[in-house]
Amino acid sequence: MADPSIERFRKVLAAACAELEGRRQEVNDLNVFPVADGDTGDNMSQTLRAVMEELDRLNGQPVDDVGRDVIVQAVARAALLGARGNSGVILSQVVRGAAEELSSRPGELVDPVLVSAALARAADAAYSSVRDPAEGTMITVVREMAHRVATELAHMPKARLDGEATDEEQNAVLAEVLERALQAAQESVERGPELLPVLREHGVVDAGGYGMTLLIAGAIAALRGAGEDLPEVAHQAVTRPHSGVHESSRFRFCTNFVVSGSDMPVGRTHVPALEEIGDSVLVVGDRSTLRVHVHTDEPEVAVAVFDRIGTVERLDVADMHDQEEQRAARLAGDAGAAVEREVRSGVVAVAAGVGMRRLYEHLGAHVVEGGPTLNPSTFEILAGIHEVAAPEVIVLPNSGNVILAAERAAELSEKEVAVVDSRWPQAGLACLVQHDPDSGLEENAHRLRDALDGIRTGAVAPAARDDRQGRFKEGEAVGFAGEQIVAWGEPAATLREVLRQLGEGSELLTCVAGEGAPLDDVAIEPLAPPGLELECLDGGQPHYWWLLAAE
Repeated sequence: MADPSIERFRKVLAAACAELEGRRQEVNDLNVFPVADGDTGDNMSQTLRAVMEELDRLNGQPVDDVGRDVIVQAVARAALLGARGNSGVILSQVVRGAAEELSSRPGELVDPVLVSAALARAADAAYSSVRDPAEGTMITVVREMAHRVATELAHMPKARLDGEATDEEQNAVLAEVLERALQAAQESVERGPELLPVLREHGVVDAGGYGMTLLIAGAIAALRGAGEDLPEVAHQAVTRPHSGVHESSRFRFCTNFVVSGSDMPVGRTHVPALEEIGDSVLVVGDRSTLRVHVHTDEPEVAVAVFDRIGTVERLDVADMHDQEEQRAARLAGDAGAAVEREVRSGVVAVAAGVGMRRLYEHLGAHVVEGGPTLNPSTFEILAGIHEVAAPEVIVLPNSGNVILAAERAAELSEKEVAVVDSRWPQAGLACLVQHDPDSGLEENAHRLRDALDGIRTGAVAPAARDDRQGRFKEGEAVGFAGEQIVAWGEPAATLREVLRQLGEGSELLTCVAGEGAPLDDVAIEPLAPPGLELECLDGGQPHYWWLLAAE
C-alpha cells in the first residue's frame, strides 16, 4: 500500500525536478564554471531522478513510526549514487545534509524551524565537499538561503507546527518559508558575477545556483497547488556567447564513479592521489560508499587509486572537450548542434574521416573518432556512450582491433550496452539503417547482427610497402574481398575486380571513397557489374581509397 507521506514528498520533488527539466538546456548553456562543458542542468536533473526512482522503490513498503529515518537515508544514498559532475555531486551533498538533519529529529513535524536547520546542514555539507569553495556558485546560494530563513524565523507567525496541523496547513507554511529562501537564492544568483570573475567575463550567472532557484520554485508550486499565485523565476540568457576569454579544460575526461566497500577511509584521504592526475576533485560519502569525481586525462589511473580499497561501480566518463565544442556551437546558432531527442536506444560508432563521420551522424549515431589507426581507448568509447541521450546503447566498433575495448566499455558503463561486432566502417554503416531508436536494446542488437550477416565487405588501398611475393610495389592498388587479397596493380582494374567479386549474388553495392582516392564517382560507375545498383559516398577515411559493402 502506498505511504501518503512518501507520495506527498515525491510530488514536491517531482515538481521541483519538472521545473528544472523545463529549463534544463538553459541551465546547460549558462555552465562556464569550473569548465564550460554545458552539462550542469543534465547532472542536477539526473541526481534528482535517481532520488525519485528510490522513492518509487520504497513506496508501498511498510513504513513504521520511525520510517522517516529510513526514507531520508535512502534518499541521501540515491542522490549520492545518481550524482554526476561537480553540480550533481554538490547537489547530492545538499540532499544528504538536509536528510541527515531531518533524520536526527524523529517525531518532529517538518516545519519552518526544521527547514531552517536542514538548510543550514545542507550548506555545511555542500561547503565541506569542495576543497577550495568558490563564492558566487551554488554553494553560496544554498548558504544564503539558509541564512535568510534563519534570520526571518522570528517574523513568521507559524514557525513551529504541532501534530494537529493538517496537510494543507503544513503545505502553506512550508511554501511560505521556501518563498523566503527563493528570494534569497535569486538575489544570490544575481550577485554571483560580482563574486566570481569568470561569470562576469562570460556574461552569465552561475548555472548550478540558477538551477537551485528552479528547484525551489518547483517545490513551492507543488505545495501551493494549481490556481495559486506562484513566484516567478526570470529566465537567464547567455549575453556574450562568443566571448574570447573562454579557456578549455586542462583535462579531457570528467570521470565519475562509486566505490563500495566496508570501513573505507573517508575525508580527504584519497584527494592527493587524484590531484596528481587531475583537478576538480570531489570525494564524498561514508565508509561503505564513496562518490568520486575528477577531471583527468587518465580515468584508468583514477580508478586504480581505489583498487585495494573497494569495488569500483557506476563508472561514467564524459569527454569535456567534446561537450565544450557542442556548447559553443549551440550558442553560436549552429543548426547542427541541436539538442538530441532522448530516445530509448542510441548508437555509438567508431569511425575516421570527415565524410564517414557525417554519414554516421546522418543516421543518428554518435561518432567516436578512431584516428588514423581506428583504435580509440576504452575510456574514449565510454565517453561516447555517456554522450548518447538514451539509457540503452549499441556500440559499432568497426574494427576487429576495437572490439575488446568496446566490450570493456560496455562492462564498465552503467547504461545497458550491447556491442555489435562490426569489423569494418562500411559494414557498420550498412547495418545501421536497421536501427530503431524507439525499440529496445535486445531487439535492435538482433536486427543489426542479422543485417551484418548479409553484408560482404571489401576494400582497395595503396600498398604501404613492396609485397614480399612480388605481386605489387609500394603505392600500387591492393584489393581485398573480405580479408583476402584478390587483386592488385592499377586502381581502376583493381577496383573493377573487387566490385565483380563482391557483386556476385548481390543487389546493392556501396562504395565509400577515402582520402586521396584516385578515381571520381563518374569514373567508378562503369567499373560496376551490369545490373548491380552502385551507391557512391564520400567518407574521407585515411589509408583506404575505397571501402565497399555488398548487400
